[in-house]
Amino acid sequence: MATQCSRFDLQGTVGAARAGRLHLTHGVVPTPAFMPVGTYGAVRGVGPDDLAALGTRMMLTNTFHLWERPGHETVAALGGIHRFTGWDGPILTDSGGFQVFSLRDRLSLDEHGARFSSPLDGTRRELTPELAVEIQETLGVDVAMALDECLEQPADEARTREATERTTRWLKRCLAARRHADRTALFGIVQGGVDPVLRRRHAEELGAMDLDGYAIGGLSVGEGTEAMLAMVDAAAPVLPSDRVRYLMGVGHPSDIAEAVARGVDLFDCVLPTRMGRHGQAYTWGGRVNLRNGRFREDPSPLDPSVPASPAARMSRGALHHLVRTKDDLGRRLLSMHNLALYQQLVHGLRTAILAGDGDGLARWRERAAVATHPPGKASGPPTLAPDPGDG
Repeated sequence: MATQCSRFDLQGTVGAARAGRLHLTHGVVPTPAFMPVGTYGAVRGVGPDDLAALGTRMMLTNTFHLWERPGHETVAALGGIHRFTGWDGPILTDSGGFQVFSLRDRLSLDEHGARFSSPLDGTRRELTPELAVEIQETLGVDVAMALDECLEQPADEARTREATERTTRWLKRCLAARRHADRTALFGIVQGGVDPVLRRRHAEELGAMDLDGYAIGGLSVGEGTEAMLAMVDAAAPVLPSDRVRYLMGVGHPSDIAEAVARGVDLFDCVLPTRMGRHGQAYTWGGRVNLRNGRFREDPSPLDPSVPASPAARMSRGALHHLVRTKDDLGRRLLSMHNLALYQQLVHGLRTAILAGDGDGLARWRERAAVATHPPGKASGPPTLAPDPGDG
């Protein structure tokens, strides 16, 4: 069932950690890899040339939001998603399931699909597995995600089992609905809530279906890092070793490094750009909040050890000024800096794995842990409210 438009070559391992190459219609992606999020077809404040200069090889756009506006048919009429975004490398879209199921106060769900009121204008809409595939293939993406049922947490075993089984049935409908399997790969999504037994069983079930790739979904929704990694531990080892593994919506630098160590290849998250827009920067010395007044006269550079960052050598005092005056340049520079650090992280992890360097891999995991937290603190970054069109 796997298609010719997607191939994953495993190049090296250190324990469970993997390095490989994901071959897609619009190019090859070295893994581990991080995809910046361009919700409406653009990473906010960061252009396609900027993304390439920062080390990006693949980006993510959002099926639900592009369906809402300008519409997938409009994107197709404008030349398809690659011309629309100006990004000529591989593009993955999520199925829209997470966005739809986040509208629980205006959602009704049954086996056929999900019906809801549009948050834009109140129009009644329905998203089915067949339509999710149609939207993504019409956009012209390299990787489409099957529609899944995203589970609210906490959820009991019966509710978790119901959503997981429906996700499998919807995946089969997505597979049957494909019309452009020659150019758009389709990934299935492993669900199972925070139940390790259900997670493992679902991973085994989907693994037997010979898909183009596999995602681990329904995480990073408040379950906590320990539970998230436990679900990765349950699912990743039983997924096919010759297919790419994608952990959806994760996460902080430490989350990515720890998931790579457990056998995950591909990541996306809004955090680098969202944190940057809120004045926060990840550095290899710890996360800093440049809104704080203590940086007003700080002449030290933000982090010169992130060479691809356009803000790496700027003084913290100058960046503090831009953030406090709400200058768009400050938001842009910090977003780009955070993306540069993420790309540096996955490149460093990949280099260590290819060299068979377990000590080097451990050092990158340690660096990622330091970068995630404020100096001297063990807690993670604060939860920030999503912005409209987050990405």
